[in-house]
Order: sequence, then C-alpha cells, then structure tokens
Amino acid sequence: MKVGLFFGSFNPIHIGHLVIANHIAEHSDLDQVWFVVTPHSPFKKKSTLLDNYQRLEMVYRATKDYTKLNPCDIEFNLPQPNYTINTLAYLQEKYPTYQFALIMGEDNLKSFHKWKNYELILENHHIYVYPRVSENTIETQFDGHKKIHPINAPIMELSSTFIRNSIKEGKNVQPMLPQNVWEYLDEMNFYK
Repeated sequence: MKVGLFFGSFNPIHIGHLVIANHIAEHSDLDQVWFVVTPHSPFKKKSTLLDNYQRLEMVYRATKDYTKLNPCDIEFNLPQPNYTINTLAYLQEKYPTYQFALIMGEDNLKSFHKWKNYELILENHHIYVYPRVSENTIETQFDGHKKIHPINAPIMELSSTFIRNSIKEGKNVQPMLPQNVWEYLDEMNFYK
C-alpha cells in the first residue's frame, strides 16, 4: 500500500485541502492520502491552534465520505515539537508493509533543505509536490530529482489563516469549508 502523508495543522481543514488531497489520491500512484494532524509545528506559534482533538474531529468530518482520504493522529503521542523524520520512522515501524510518501506545496520544497535529516527523508521516501502561487519560482537543488514528483493539481489560493481571520471579522466563510466542518465550527463558536 502506498500512502501519501499530507501534514498540517488543519486549523481548520478547508475545501482547498480536500481538492488537493483528492486530486493526488485520484491522479497519482498513491492508494491513500492520510491527513496527519500536527499537534505543534516547530515553525508555528502554538497559541493560535485549536485543541488537537477538535482539529482531528474536523478532519474526520471532512474526509469521512472519501474512501481514499483518512485522518491520522499519529503525531499526538510523539514527543513535541516533532519532526517529520521521526514520524516517518515511527510509521514505517508500525506499518512495515506500507510505503510512505510526503505531500507538500512547492513553497515548502523551497525550504526543504532546512528540514531535520532531509537527505534521509529523500533517500527513503518519495515527495509529491503540488503547485502554489508564488511571485518568483526559485530554482532548487531538488529540480528533476528522481524521488520528487510535481503534481499538476489545481492551484488553491485559500488558507486557514484567511478563514480564521474572516470568521473573526464576522464574514461568511461557509463556501470555503466542507458543510459538516462548517456546522461544527459554527456550533462550537470557533475562531470568533
């Protein structure tokens, strides 16, 4: 089984995440895409995050009707802050017959050389890269790498930050979220 790991805080998960994940699941050699809900990224301030299980609940609600998309809480029990290399090692140990790949936006690929043990990640895992809008495309050392696969996915200019700020300002963001995620956010009064 080939599994693509889509890491994120998903604070909240939105239709852009689903469009990209579903596109990759349907148009690549991956069998499934797991949404790995990260408890705390070493690059983000923790104070802006909803509770881990509230974000996992939103991912569960967003993916429950898609057979190839699954929520994953694997990082909740790993030491924090956690690094991708540790998660990959843990998953490989837990699921020895699975092949794990990373899914990332091309903006993340530009800084991939700063990741902990990035050479080891690249040695043992494939990376599927979806396009992002950026002012100038930076040529990277990873161009043409045999384990890095650019995916011709739709470009989604939608961010969780934009959604949170819009909710705070009293704007209607309902079309940007899966219906059951919107209902949960509204019911729980998140981000207001």
